[in-house]
Amino acid sequence: MYYNIPGNLKGLTENELKQSRAQSGYNEIDASGKSTWLNMLADIFKEPMLILLIVVSLIYLVTGNYGEAIFMLSAIVIVSAISFYQDNRSKKALEELEKLSEPLSTVIRDSKIIKIPTYEIAVGDLCITEEGKAINADGTIIHSNDFSVNESALTGESFSVFKDSASEDNKVYSGTITVSGLAVFKVEKIGKQTRIGNIGESILTIKEESSPLQIQIRSFVKLMAIIGIIVFLMICVISFYHSRNLVASLLNGLTLAMSILPEEIPVAFTTFMALGAWKLMRDGIIIKRSSVVETLGSTTVICTDKTGTITENSMKLKLLYDFKTDQTFDEHAFGDANLQELITYAMWSSEPVPFDPMEKTLHEVYEKTQHDVRRDYTLFREYPLDGKPPMMTHLFENNAKQRIIAAKGAPEAILNVCSIADDKRSSVINLVKDFGRQGYRTLGVASCNFEGNNFPARQQDFEFNFLGLVVFYDPPKEGIKNVFRQIYDAGIKVKVITGDNADTTNAIALQAGIINNTEAVNGNDLIELSDEELQNRSENTILFTRMFPAAKLAVVNALKSKNEVVAMLGDGVNDAPALKAAHIGVAMGNKGTEIAKAAASLVITNDDLEKLIIGIAAGRRIYANIKKAVQYIISIHIPIILTVSLPLFLGWIFPQVFTPVHVIFLELVMGPTCSIVYENEPIEKNAMLQPPRPITATFLNWRELTISIIQGIVITIGVLFVYQFTVQNGGNEEKTRGMVFSTLIFANILLSFVNRSFYYSIFESFKNRNLLLHTITIIILVLLFAILYINPISNFFKVDRLSFKEISIAFLSASLSVLWFEVYKSVKRIRQGNGTGAAVKVDDHKSRELSSRF
Repeated sequence: MYYNIPGNLKGLTENELKQSRAQSGYNEIDASGKSTWLNMLADIFKEPMLILLIVVSLIYLVTGNYGEAIFMLSAIVIVSAISFYQDNRSKKALEELEKLSEPLSTVIRDSKIIKIPTYEIAVGDLCITEEGKAINADGTIIHSNDFSVNESALTGESFSVFKDSASEDNKVYSGTITVSGLAVFKVEKIGKQTRIGNIGESILTIKEESSPLQIQIRSFVKLMAIIGIIVFLMICVISFYHSRNLVASLLNGLTLAMSILPEEIPVAFTTFMALGAWKLMRDGIIIKRSSVVETLGSTTVICTDKTGTITENSMKLKLLYDFKTDQTFDEHAFGDANLQELITYAMWSSEPVPFDPMEKTLHEVYEKTQHDVRRDYTLFREYPLDGKPPMMTHLFENNAKQRIIAAKGAPEAILNVCSIADDKRSSVINLVKDFGRQGYRTLGVASCNFEGNNFPARQQDFEFNFLGLVVFYDPPKEGIKNVFRQIYDAGIKVKVITGDNADTTNAIALQAGIINNTEAVNGNDLIELSDEELQNRSENTILFTRMFPAAKLAVVNALKSKNEVVAMLGDGVNDAPALKAAHIGVAMGNKGTEIAKAAASLVITNDDLEKLIIGIAAGRRIYANIKKAVQYIISIHIPIILTVSLPLFLGWIFPQVFTPVHVIFLELVMGPTCSIVYENEPIEKNAMLQPPRPITATFLNWRELTISIIQGIVITIGVLFVYQFTVQNGGNEEKTRGMVFSTLIFANILLSFVNRSFYYSIFESFKNRNLLLHTITIIILVLLFAILYINPISNFFKVDRLSFKEISIAFLSASLSVLWFEVYKSVKRIRQGNGTGAAVKVDDHKSRELSSRF
């Protein structure tokens, strides 16, 4: 990119950079807050389950049961390793996300302009900042070009401040935003030494607010922990009353406490969110906070810009309308002499280093059709895009003091500042409407002759001459109709919020397949409405045109007040307030400004709206899989709890059928199944054909909780049936324990397969590949048969080997106690009817594509 800056600015050399780095370090506010493996291990050993294991190990050591003590210590190592592995995966995933979401900064080093990661900025660097960019260090301006900055992050004042090297305040500060122009500043402070760094130190001590799902899960785990403590005390008292054996009573109580505590759930939640964000990153979707993944699946409204999101952002110059001759020229006639003034002033009204696709096109057309004098003129004053509707003005001058004043903007804005007869004004407006109905985007162009240097404060106070219209065509993206069909299939509403006029927006919306049967609403009209009217209008309107920052923000807030979960897509400085206010602010990675990316919680790297569909699908998959994992944990904990407690309470012949050794083995089976296997579960094929869940909905409603409890109780019945069957047939304690233990392991395996879907059959779920599930299943079966048939291990677990008939009875009982749920699912599918099935078939190809991604 070409920057119009003095050639004498050299920047740091390689040696100077090393010296600066040695003295001042890197541009980081917090380098010490990163978690180390020691911090992670310390956190792991605060977990209640680890504390219980340590207590049980100590009891075994004191009582001389060294085999059990070694097993428990081994369990501590295994549980710690699993937790460490999961935490480390999450940590690495989040670190990769942080690196990708960090903006690049432009600096001059060794006389070369380069882009570097922001944290590499060094004291003494010459940084270049321009419109829409965030300033990432404190420094002094040494060169500027109509530079203004918004310092609201530090001062709270929202207006921009013009500065240059000669200003009384010629400082720039990290965390502020360049509103217009360009500046080169010499870096004086970085990281903690900056003004915002001092604020940042206090910000780091503020805990991030927990999401609703995190709060619900935390409350559930706390409740189970309290129940565990109460039950522990009850069991200890009852057991001691019967046996007068304190150690045995403590072990019984701890066994039951371990079976109640669902320590897998918080680990599963953290893992699911962090790895979900990491997987999305591979698809070109950068999530800044992993908790956003949870919200994505709840999206009910997508508010999208038109240009570059729905359209290609190619901005091909299609037509030119010359006001003097009252003629419209197509692209083959752009070399006509009558168009010289219109093309020239359209180019001068654009940025010297164009960023916007329309301005790039105007520069290209000027270069091809006119004598190029751009290097002879310098931009000495700029009025940035403002007004309702907006316009912008540039003032250039050459060495001979010849001046060019050029303006362009919305045709209504340009016509308002020009002296033009009413009939001709009406004719131009009708022409603009006609262009709009064809899907064209139109800008007005004007010139001005102004003597002296007493420039007006507002560009609208110049006396302009209307020159004509530049007409662009930006066609809808290929395949955009299919994207919107998927959005509508998922029960999500679409609203277009654009600065363009109503006619153009209507035409493009129709071409893109957006369903609209209401009139477009203008930003100026919208902002005048009362709160209630604004909420109703925002809810019922599809197309919002001629929108400005305050109007965009008002629409987002109005939709939120109607309990909508809003995803706002934007790319410009003027989108930042709405991006920040939305539940999910989505910035465009290619054409998005730094301020838009900073305000957003999610960045789509290639500006493709279909990526948002992938994100929403991922959000739904992760949320559904967390529910499956939690329901699995509830269902399998119930038979463990009741198998441990009921024989003791009811006075059965073998009251201590399970010891801590057996319970911890079951916990080791459940942990990976919950947090690794279900995290890897693909999306169900009807997930994107369901309406969004309300964000306020309880994580597990009573119906879902009841289903899990019933599943657990039925498994308990199957397990206790095997207990009584074995006892009635003369089985001793070791034989009974082996039968009960085997039944519970088989039930656990079958439940993990059945609960892969609460709608589709177990056979349908097999079509969704999950190699981890099959791998862990094989490992569990190998361990079970080792426990049953390898004598030293059998003796340690205090079980007898089982005959083929006995193992078949255990498997049959487990199958009946779990697979009944397949009948329930079959009835559910029949009741929900053919409509769902038909819809699924229509979208089966897309569902397979999403399954392969996730």
